[in-house]
Amino acid sequence: MELDFSKMDGLVPVIVQDAQTNVVLMLGFMNEKAYQATVESGKVTFFSRTKQRLWTKGETSGNFLHVVKILADCDHDTLLIKANPVGPACHTGAETCFGESNREGFFFLQYLQDFITRRFNEKPEGSYTTSLFNEGVNRMAQKVGEEAVETVIEATNGTDDQFIYEASDLIYHLIVLLTGKGFSIEDLAKELKKRHKE
Repeated sequence: MELDFSKMDGLVPVIVQDAQTNVVLMLGFMNEKAYQATVESGKVTFFSRTKQRLWTKGETSGNFLHVVKILADCDHDTLLIKANPVGPACHTGAETCFGESNREGFFFLQYLQDFITRRFNEKPEGSYTTSLFNEGVNRMAQKVGEEAVETVIEATNGTDDQFIYEASDLIYHLIVLLTGKGFSIEDLAKELKKRHKE
């Protein structure tokens, strides 16, 4: 990736975002060496303007930021890094440097969709998701039906914990079926948005 380090005395701003929740964790700066160290180590490494040296986030706290994806903006002078954080991102102990909560919640569904799409494209051996894709649409649809019935049973005659467990299985298998049919959970969101009336 070609980056333009010339505009800010050899530095580029770096926005770090949680790869699973999409919450912005922090902002830092990199020079070319920090960028190379990040790429090579897989851990976000900044150039500390106060210490005037490279600084790997988590080197003292253990709260590393493991790189998932690095994106450059249209001018190639700002980076967006999607990372999986280990512990709080802020030195104060807060989850983010902006005071926001960083809970997986709903945004994990997007991460799960991306994960299932990768399974569809790569089909690694030994993966349960791969086996569903290999068995075809009929098997995927059957699993959605089975999980729907189990969800209904737990909702009406089971425990709350088992209801959530079975409903989670249902959503997972539905995303697999959507992906196998060439769609995604975003397509459901678009359809629901069209139907939604304030």
